[in-house]
Order: sequence, then C-alpha cells, then structure tokens
Amino acid sequence: MKKVSIIGATGYAGAELLRILHNHPEAEVVHITSESHAGEAISDIYPHLKGIYDQKLMSMKDIEVIGQDSDFVFIGLPHGHAMKVGKALENMPVRIIDLGADYRFTDTDVYEEWYKVPHIHKDAPRVYGLAELYREQIRDAKIIGNAGCYTTASILALAPLAKHHLIEVDTIVVDAKSGVSGAGRSAKQANHFPELYDSFKAYGVATHRHTPEIEQAIADLSGEETVLNFTPHLVPMSRGILSTCYARLKEGVTADMVTAAYEMMYGKEYFVRLIGLGGYPATKNVRGSNFCDLGWHIDQRTGRVIVLSAIDNLVKGAAGQAVQNFNIASGFDEKLGLDMVPVYP
Repeated sequence: MKKVSIIGATGYAGAELLRILHNHPEAEVVHITSESHAGEAISDIYPHLKGIYDQKLMSMKDIEVIGQDSDFVFIGLPHGHAMKVGKALENMPVRIIDLGADYRFTDTDVYEEWYKVPHIHKDAPRVYGLAELYREQIRDAKIIGNAGCYTTASILALAPLAKHHLIEVDTIVVDAKSGVSGAGRSAKQANHFPELYDSFKAYGVATHRHTPEIEQAIADLSGEETVLNFTPHLVPMSRGILSTCYARLKEGVTADMVTAAYEMMYGKEYFVRLIGLGGYPATKNVRGSNFCDLGWHIDQRTGRVIVLSAIDNLVKGAAGQAVQNFNIASGFDEKLGLDMVPVYP
C-alpha cells in the first residue's frame, strides 16, 4: 500500500485522480489540497464524490507534513507552481508525479522560452512520463513529468514512424481537437456555453506550448532535430482528443512497413489499441478509459501517412497516465486501478 497526496485536487485532473485512485487496491489518499477551497470538503466542490471522498482540503502551506506522510505526491497545479513544490520536497524521500509542464522538458531553456517563467528547479532529476516510451526510466525516477494531453495523443501516433525512420520528420503536421475540459475548470469567456456551443475553432496557432514537447519526443526517438506544425482546436464536448498527424513517408516505405512498425512498438501494450490500416478511432470509444486508439492511412497520391489517435484527455491525457506512471514507479501491474471499460455511448 502506497500513501499518496494530491496537490491541487479541485481541478478536473485532480477530481479524475480521486475517481481512479478510489478503485486502486494499493493506493491510500492521505492528503488533498486546494488554496482556494482549503477547509472545505472535496465532496462539496464535486458532489459526485459524496460518500466516496468527504475529506477536507488542506493548504499547500503544510507541504512538509504532506511530504512526510506520503510515498508519492501528485501535483495538479498550473505551470510555474509545481517546481516550487518539487523544490520544497527535494530532500525528502517522497516521489513526485507532476501533471503540469514544469518537469516535462530536458532543456529548461525551452520551458522558459515557451512558458515565459523562470525555472527555479533546473537541476531536478526528471523523467518524461509517457509510459509506453519511457517505462524503464520511470521505474526509479524521483520526479516524473507527466506528458500533456495533446502530446500523449500525438506522440503515441507518431512514435513508431519516427523510431523506425519511416518519415521525414521535418514534414510533420499535427492537427488536434480537444473537449473543453482540457482548458481547465476556471471560468473563461471562450469556454462560456453560448460561445462554445454549436461552434468549432482553432486556437494557439503556431504558438501552443505543447509544440516543443512533441518536438522533444520525436527528436529523441528519431535522433533528428525536429520542427513541426501543431494546431489545436476546441470542440463542444466535455472529454476527448482526436489528433490527426501527417508526415511524408521516406522513399520506398510501404503500407506493410508502416503497419509492422506499429505492431512492433505497441503489439504488447495493453493501453494502446491498434485499429489498424484504414481504421478510424473515435473519442466516444475511449471515453472514461486509459486507452489510446490508433488508426493509420497511406495517401499514395501525396506520399503521406495520416495517423489518427483518440484518447480521453482527462484519463490517458492526464490522471490515468499519472496513475500508470505511479504503477510503474511502484512496481505494480500497470493496469492496477486503470483496467476499466470505456463509457459508452
């Protein structure tokens, strides 16, 4: 049994962590925090948790107590705040899984360039938390930088092609669509129902902060410096990401070679389901689950491969992936607490 705490438990990812950890036989939630709701019961913030979690939220000011009482701390805070927690806990044996961006980058200069805040924990030993690709590094990591939601869908889609050198990495285009929960729980005009309903729009064109995260992973897999286009879109649904990834195939690469690359990388992965050549993954088929569904198409006319990737942004894109990383780091079966059937319809 591992004792875990959640810093920033009142965000959507924090609430999803509580939902998942409730069914985890080897995890005990000992502390949950919120600066804006300290002293309140979590079930007053999220009534769906009533009778399941009625714990009072505490302040992060008690970070030393939290660190002493926990084997793992999950951090669900906006960028710029997790590194303060990591710094405060660096001399304690507690391990950290950050669901934000502070520990995702090998080069903190890249983080500072895109996130516009100074990194105060540059020397922290960190591992990128995308379980299917960095499993061995995650096992002994002190700090795990959980992969982002868009990035999880997009990197898993492109990884076999990059690793097996089947594509020209400088031709990658990622076009991704997300449900509005990916924007967080705070009220924003763009996410107001009349603004969002019956509409479909792009945002963050050429500037979205998940761009360098995808580039980092593709460069690591391919051994080639990577610059790509990433355009996110907001769709009027609560959950889900569909990422459509395009790249030019290298000369001589066939559909069979592409299929073989996916089967070699993911054939034994429980949480990556291969829909296959000609397949059409859909967000509805992964809702509420930790699955990533992948399908791919070859456009003979343009010489491009188009890969479709569907995940639930709050599970495989956030809390589920965090628990998968927790399982790996704890030596548990990766499916523990996560072996749930998607909610349908």
